[in-house]
Amino acid sequence: MRYAQGGGLTNDQRWLRQDIRVIAARRFAQGAPSSVIAKELGVNVRSVQRWRRAWIEEGQQGIHSKGPSSRPRLTDSEIRVLERELAKGSVAHGWLEQHWTLARVKTLIAQRFNVTYTVQGVRKLLLRRGFFYLPSRASDQNTQAISGWVKGAWLQDA
Repeated sequence: MRYAQGGGLTNDQRWLRQDIRVIAARRFAQGAPSSVIAKELGVNVRSVQRWRRAWIEEGQQGIHSKGPSSRPRLTDSEIRVLERELAKGSVAHGWLEQHWTLARVKTLIAQRFNVTYTVQGVRKLLLRRGFFYLPSRASDQNTQAISGWVKGAWLQDA
């Protein structure tokens, strides 16, 4: 199986996913139905069917992960640079308000690294890196604060 950007998993999580496929292969050898294996392992039946097909065609090697389908758009060192840039704040990068929005982070990545992401891609990247969405407190009378709440601010998880 191939997952873009490493599937957003740590190495430990990748090994856990691999262990699940190995357990599934043992159950294939025992003749267990895909639906039973899926329920036992807490995975999708279609995944189990795909693993079984690969196991039948290629044996034990067929169920092993092929790694990410593509290289990450940003390297680990570039992501560390991005985190330092985000820590400087949005004002340091030319915005008037001191909060990060997904669109602003997307723009920063494009300007700094000449790499394009979608807004949702930026969201997933930030979540994988331990950032979280922190809405501002907004009142009905304060449209600026409401706008800030909708767009939010990305802060490093402490």
